[in-house]
Amino acid sequence: MLSCSESDKKEQFNTNCDTSNVVKPNSKVCCEKSKTELILSNIRNNKSKTEPEKRIKDFQEIYRQFDQNTSVEQSSRCSQCGVPFCQIHCPLNNNIPDWLRYIAEGRLKEAYEISTSTNAFPEVCGRVCPQDRLCEGNCVVEQAGFGAITIGNLEKYLTEVAWEKGWIQKINPSIPNNQKIAIIGSGPAGMAAASYLVKQGYQVDVFEKNDRAGGLMIYGIPNFKLDKSVVERRTEWLSESGVKFHLKKEVGKHISFQELEKDYDAILVATGVYKARQLDIETKNIENSLPALDFLIESNRVGLGDAPSKNKFLDAKDKHVVVIGGGDTAMDCVRTAIRQKAKEVTCLYRRNKENMPGSAREVLNAEQEGVKFNWLSVPSKIISQDKSASSLAYKVAALGEADETGRRKPIDTGVEKQIKSDLIIQALGFEPEDLNQHFGTDLEVTSWNTIKVDFKKFQTSNPKVFAAGDIVRGASLVVWAIHDGREVAKSIHQFLENKLVKKKAS
Repeated sequence: MLSCSESDKKEQFNTNCDTSNVVKPNSKVCCEKSKTELILSNIRNNKSKTEPEKRIKDFQEIYRQFDQNTSVEQSSRCSQCGVPFCQIHCPLNNNIPDWLRYIAEGRLKEAYEISTSTNAFPEVCGRVCPQDRLCEGNCVVEQAGFGAITIGNLEKYLTEVAWEKGWIQKINPSIPNNQKIAIIGSGPAGMAAASYLVKQGYQVDVFEKNDRAGGLMIYGIPNFKLDKSVVERRTEWLSESGVKFHLKKEVGKHISFQELEKDYDAILVATGVYKARQLDIETKNIENSLPALDFLIESNRVGLGDAPSKNKFLDAKDKHVVVIGGGDTAMDCVRTAIRQKAKEVTCLYRRNKENMPGSAREVLNAEQEGVKFNWLSVPSKIISQDKSASSLAYKVAALGEADETGRRKPIDTGVEKQIKSDLIIQALGFEPEDLNQHFGTDLEVTSWNTIKVDFKKFQTSNPKVFAAGDIVRGASLVVWAIHDGREVAKSIHQFLENKLVKKKAS
């Protein structure tokens, strides 16, 4: 039998995880619960995750698929709170406690139906949502100190079962109509909106400038977080359901925005944001200093079977790589470089670990995989020769007073250091491009150059034109884009319904 020590305190709870019945260390019940504790401890100690030394050898998803027993064990831990903080902190307001209960009871089809009632792409959210900041981070069981229910893994498991069992059928609109909707962009916002609108009987045409649908889900997020087959499966499902994808069809280049206004009853702009933020130091003429997205797109394209680029700096192999930034994109870059067999990968971030904007879970994954972190490091100069960087100088910072964001501002300590850099990747976030100039439109924009909308309706200054996702919010999470796609679909439907009523009345 296992003995209960002080170090085991956080592992002591019963199967149903009712915190009023938490097992106390050194109690009689403690050893009687040892089997359950061991099972749950293994789960929380990342036994569902491929070991670092194995996972860095390829780009396969690192989280293993749950089996039925593990899913029941984990979902049974939900305390079925009167106030479900997991649901409250989910941007989609997913009814998490209910579908967890159904998984625990073996009612998987009902669980899936509840899950998908609010979420167009639960298998995507299960893989890429920063659950540690959202549902799992606010789980009552987690807050009580006993480790969160693994909601993301369960969401992934549930949806994969649904695909396997054939529960996910193509959409058959009950009331087809002749109204047409154009969606510009096939990222999560555009695809989510398409799934809801085609269900209402609309003819939905999606215009995508790239050769594949999916936006950053295809080209931005690495395979070890989101296998591309997951996105391609949903794209195929939408196509079978009646959504028409026009690939390599860039609005403003291959077709004008004005043509869309003429031919469609409503337009949704869901282009996302792709313009890279720049460092405050000179990088323009440095050929081995790249924006993060250039690096990630190349890696994903190669993973999809495309021919590698002739640009040798888009591959991290045998290089000393320095990634500048502290968000999830930076973590995608460092972990990709590790898998490309870089000599050394270092992340430079101007604040400390506690103030990083990205997911703590992703930082942990990167640390486990061998990434080095230089905290409180502010790039000051690239040392180069013949347009090629050899090292990066940075100033050592300390944290001063909080800035307008509420986070403590880095201040110069007067100390400067250098780090060897064969490849510098800038992962400082993204900004919107000037869509009005590209489209030849005059949509009202914000001071951040995002499209200005009424957030209740997602309607722009042109009543016929709607916008959703990052082009409205700025660079944000996939789950928020899915949320916006769902909500804007409701607004477009209401707009077109009202239009029909007025037409009939006249």
